[in-house]
Amino acid sequence: MSASPSTLSTTDSANTLAVDPSPDVLDMLRAQSQQLSSLLSKTNLKKAPLFDSPLWEGAVLRIDLSAKNQHLQALDAQNAVQLEQYIWGLMDSAGARLALGGYAESRAWYKRSENFVAEGEIRSEHLGIDYWVPAESALFCPLDGVVHSFRDNVGAGDYGPTIILRHELQGLEFFSLYGHLNRESLDGKFEGQRFSAGERLGAVGNYPVNGDWPPHLHHQLMLELFGMRGDFPGVAAKSRAEFFLTLCPDPALLVSPA
Repeated sequence: MSASPSTLSTTDSANTLAVDPSPDVLDMLRAQSQQLSSLLSKTNLKKAPLFDSPLWEGAVLRIDLSAKNQHLQALDAQNAVQLEQYIWGLMDSAGARLALGGYAESRAWYKRSENFVAEGEIRSEHLGIDYWVPAESALFCPLDGVVHSFRDNVGAGDYGPTIILRHELQGLEFFSLYGHLNRESLDGKFEGQRFSAGERLGAVGNYPVNGDWPPHLHHQLMLELFGMRGDFPGVAAKSRAEFFLTLCPDPALLVSPA
């Protein structure tokens, strides 16, 4: 898919995208999202888990980090240690080594960084799935793809080291993003580098390298990048949530459990 510059354009600020989609663009994205959902649901598609089997053993905790979670209001959103203690406390209580969640979740904690302000509105609608795992957990490619771009998005609240892969299924091109990695994940990477499903892609980073977050992977799908490289908004303003959630389908479609 391609869109004219008059409908969509990137901005100079990290993690932002100026959006004024036409009805035709939205209709095209909806059709592509439905097509991708159908393709990724095929049982004969070779997919691989993002993490080693031991992380999936036992309980897998689905965690609520939405604005409705009153426990988060008592935490300092600027303090990665407090957030980590809260998340790992929940995981320990559940006997889980992995927690996940967050797609289409409305969150309040993005006030922690100016990265999450677009045109005077705080971006709060989360566009990917977060996988909360120990720092340095190995990350594996879930589907055959090639490196589109990569970058260390430095700054508190940003992605830190980030990789974007390009995939193609039956002529439909789409992209997957892996954010909050360690810096070693970018070593030796080059655009056009091929990765097979199940091949090691990198590892989860720790704060402050990963954007100063508790260790986790931000995983996201995009139907179009609109010229962005090594970075893409992972959170949208509420006023633009419909467009961005159409542009960024649920990444759970891509992931195979261990």
